[in-house]
Amino acid sequence: MVAGWDAAVEAQIRSAQERGEFDNLPGAGKPIPGRGLPYDESWWIKSFLERERIPGDLLLPTPLQLRRRVERLPDEVRDLPTEESVRATVSALNQEIVDFLRSPSGPRVVVRPVNAEEIVRRWREERERAAAERVATAEAADRTTVTVGAPRRRWRLPWRRH
Repeated sequence: MVAGWDAAVEAQIRSAQERGEFDNLPGAGKPIPGRGLPYDESWWIKSFLERERIPGDLLLPTPLQLRRRVERLPDEVRDLPTEESVRATVSALNQEIVDFLRSPSGPRVVVRPVNAEEIVRRWREERERAAAERVATAEAADRTTVTVGAPRRRWRLPWRRH
């Protein structure tokens, strides 16, 4: 019975090849991805995350996700327009941390609420530094404009007269 099944499948494959259904398939002539690499048990998870463009941080336990968010907080608040929005972002993260601390789950990882005053102080310093850089760049541009915009000397061709 198994031999009959195999023969039927082989016959269908052979007839599809004769009809040209396997010609010009996407990926034809390209190497098989991952060939030659050591076997990875979680290859399918990694390929799913890559294909669906899902960040790998979502697979981490809650305390590690919170630690990552605390580490990335200065970058996250850097472009916020107001101090109130910075404080609101820090407050929301601190609320998530407190909620986790009330009923911890997962590995025992130390996660502490963020000092809002420290984040706001860093945010102000970053904005002041960026403003100073913009002023310096504008002044340098003005100086270059003055030197570049100086009147040009008119050259006269010797055979032309006024």
